[in-house]
Amino acid sequence: MIEKNVKTDFSPNVSEPVIGTGTYVHPLAAVIGNVILGNNVMVAPTACVRGDEGQPLHVGDDTNVQDGVVIHALETELDGKPVEKNQVEVNGRKYAVYVGNRVSLAHQVQIHGPAVVMDDTFVGMKVLVFKSSVGKNCVIEPGVILMGVKVADGRYVPAGSIIKTQAEANALPMITADYPMKAASP
Repeated sequence: MIEKNVKTDFSPNVSEPVIGTGTYVHPLAAVIGNVILGNNVMVAPTACVRGDEGQPLHVGDDTNVQDGVVIHALETELDGKPVEKNQVEVNGRKYAVYVGNRVSLAHQVQIHGPAVVMDDTFVGMKVLVFKSSVGKNCVIEPGVILMGVKVADGRYVPAGSIIKTQAEANALPMITADYPMKAASP
């Protein structure tokens, strides 16, 4: 389903998703409102990319949004005024959620903005990224919770980790040649 959003006090403008060339949205997926899907994106069954409360949501080229993924965000506008704290800036433009190119969002991932996941990153099953930023060439192993942190480029987050302080994020290991999930990164 590809639909416009509903007009509300936090979403006064009705927007229709912008869908890139070669992008596939399964009929049992929902892409709603101010959403930009790049070229060759795959949105699997039961995934929901809802750009109404927080907007816009951006999903870059050659990215896959697998079964049960939710991409949503806190309000970026309220009563006609921007809510700056719920926006992220990438390449000089503001977003509620920005997912880069060649990203893999595995089954049941939640990306809840304000949030950024940069290029060539793998986000494993049942991960929550909330008010956080994930750099390029990262692997977020299954079952991780990231809240209010910035993960630097080329890092991995071990399965089941809960990372809620910047000190914890700064201590995350680098991906090395012998890291067993290196191939998971697109």
